[in-house]
Amino acid sequence: MEYHSYEKNGFTISTDPSLLNVVYLHNYLSTKSYWAQNIPLDIVKKSIEGSCCFGLYQNQAQIGFARVVTDFATFGYLCDVFVDEAFRGLGLSKWMMAVVHGHPQLQGFRNWTLGTKDAHGLYEQFGYIIHPEPGRVMRRSNQDVYKALPSS
Repeated sequence: MEYHSYEKNGFTISTDPSLLNVVYLHNYLSTKSYWAQNIPLDIVKKSIEGSCCFGLYQNQAQIGFARVVTDFATFGYLCDVFVDEAFRGLGLSKWMMAVVHGHPQLQGFRNWTLGTKDAHGLYEQFGYIIHPEPGRVMRRSNQDVYKALPSS
């Protein structure tokens, strides 16, 4: 995979997975996110390996993240999107979404999906809508899966 880097106002977004601070990501996802509470470190690592990831940095320090699970041809599932609380309100989430959706290896998809509890306004700016036919969408879910795993 070809890696890309984007610069703006002293911030960087990169798709190079070697730059990701996995300990920081794990801490945020497992303790601060509402969607991945208690996620084990090894699961975070595995999820990164199987995705197209976007790290957001200031002076090489990671301050945000987005991940796309994709086949690079037809479908993208946008997930684990966040900007550290100390950097919110600067337009970084919007910039990160513009970078994700403009990434050359993520073009021509038939479908993009995501799940959010509180950021509808951000994603609507990029064409996301509440599913118009929810009766057609199904999921299989195990919300307590991380509680059932042995500690790492």
